[in-house]
Amino acid sequence: MGEFWPVPDVLAYLSGRWRAERVVRDLASGDEGRFLGTVVFAPPEDGDGGGLLQRESGDFTWRGVTRPAERTLRFLPGPDGTADVRFADGQPFHDLDLRSGRHVAHHPCSADLYRGEFTVRDAGRWRAVWRVRGPAKDLELVTDHVREA
Repeated sequence: MGEFWPVPDVLAYLSGRWRAERVVRDLASGDEGRFLGTVVFAPPEDGDGGGLLQRESGDFTWRGVTRPAERTLRFLPGPDGTADVRFADGQPFHDLDLRSGRHVAHHPCSADLYRGEFTVRDAGRWRAVWRVRGPAKDLELVTDHVREA
C-alpha cells in the first residue's frame, strides 16, 4: 500500500460519522487552538440537490476559552466519483477528487487565499490541511478524521 489510499467515490467514502480533531495555528502570533467534535456526512433531509451535507459540531478552544462550534457544507456529486463542495448557502468552495488518495484545492476569499490538501490514509482515516494566507491572516488548520463505529 502506498502513502495515500485511493477513493473511487468520495461521497460513498465520506458518508457516515467521523470524530474530528483540528489544530488551528496562527503563524503570525503563535496562538494555537483546538476543535474536538463530530462530523456527520448524510443526505439532506429535504433531498434537495442530492449529495451529502457535512455537519460539523463540537467545541473550539482558543486562548483558553472553549465555545461550541459548528458548520455545514454541501458535497454535490461531481464527475467520475468526485465532489463539488459548497458552503451552506450554496456558494462554491472547492472541488474534491480523492481518486489518487490526495487532492489539493484552492479557494480565494477576499484578499486571502485558502489552500487545502486532503489525504486519505485508509478506509477510516483522512486529513485536511488548510493553509490561509493574506494581508490579515497567516493560519494553518490541520484536521484529522477517524471514522466512528
